[in-house]
Amino acid sequence: MNHMENLLDCVEIEHGSDKTAAPSYSVIWMHGLGADANDFVPVIPELRLPEDRRIRFVFPNAPVRPVTINNQMPMRAWYDIIALSSVSRDVDETGLRASQTAIEALIRRENERGVPTERIILAGFSQGCAMAYQTGLRSPARLAGLICLSGYLPMADKTANEHNKSHLDMPIFIGHGTYDPVVNIAFGEQTRDWLAAQGYTRTQWHTYPMAHSVNLDEINDISAFLQSITGAA
Repeated sequence: MNHMENLLDCVEIEHGSDKTAAPSYSVIWMHGLGADANDFVPVIPELRLPEDRRIRFVFPNAPVRPVTINNQMPMRAWYDIIALSSVSRDVDETGLRASQTAIEALIRRENERGVPTERIILAGFSQGCAMAYQTGLRSPARLAGLICLSGYLPMADKTANEHNKSHLDMPIFIGHGTYDPVVNIAFGEQTRDWLAAQGYTRTQWHTYPMAHSVNLDEINDISAFLQSITGAA
């Protein structure tokens, strides 16, 4: 089957002054539950990335589906959420794996456009963060890094058997608000500890005095993380 025909629809922004040069890095950034592809577009100028970096930002729209915790109301969601109190246990495995496949198709499209997987960063907020872990830890080729915001690792037990153990040096940025009422910071801490127990050596853990959101300090830290990765040409 030709995966080009049913790609997720995306908003794309190319950063860098020289628009004639092809992007050398791509960031695929997944939104949170009920949001859409435009949610993190305003963050890009706030990152204040150097103009000599050619980076393509790809913001995919999740499919619309009924969400159990929201009274089956249809909204953009990477997978169904059955109960927030037990995100790592009560999971929609079918939805998670289907969205993983859809994100992998976007990675292949970047490959076809000249950006190898080693120069692709997966980023995500909340549910999108879960997708960054779900997809990034299983990637056959090593990604440039993961940016994991206000989220958690779903299916930790299955991921322990499925993650790619040859990529333990992949840089992983984790950010979480200290008073997040939606995804308790304990879920972020559990993921951080899981990564350490699996042997991931380049995990950054950042907390911010905020709720389920991003703030300027976090944006500045994400920028530093991106610059450290994209500066190594």
